[in-house]
Amino acid sequence: MDLLEIGKIVKPVGFKGRMKVVSYIESPHVLESLQDVFIQRRDQGPDFYQIKDIKVAKKSFFLELDGIENSDTAESLVGCHVLISSDKLETLPEGEYYWRDIIGLEVLTEDGKMLGKIEQIIATGSNDVYVCTGGEREILLPAIEDVIKEIDLSKGIMIVELLEGL
Repeated sequence: MDLLEIGKIVKPVGFKGRMKVVSYIESPHVLESLQDVFIQRRDQGPDFYQIKDIKVAKKSFFLELDGIENSDTAESLVGCHVLISSDKLETLPEGEYYWRDIIGLEVLTEDGKMLGKIEQIIATGSNDVYVCTGGEREILLPAIEDVIKEIDLSKGIMIVELLEGL
């Protein structure tokens, strides 16, 4: 099963096992339909939990799970990662991609010159910026149509046009 990390437990809330989770999800409505999650403990495989309650906040969410009934148990999970099965994610419209699909793509210019691979993505507000490393130098590629000409996930490549100054 392919698991996707959606957040990190940062603290217990109250006395009944509720936990605050910093969210890594841009579209919080995905959380509203969740019925179960996995908790990745430090040195163990992920454990499966049924969700009792989930409440979305701004950049976090509050999570109550079956089997986590008090603040001591919740405290023991602080620092652990919350994961979901990737099949819980919605299918994106044509031309939109999840970050996990972009990271690792080989980057080529339109004339076939290899520039490196996408190692990281920076969210800037107006558009994401793809960090391409492994070539002659690190290149920051704004995720805009003028720069990103094609993404082919089946081939694992991104075709770009380097604008003046990139």
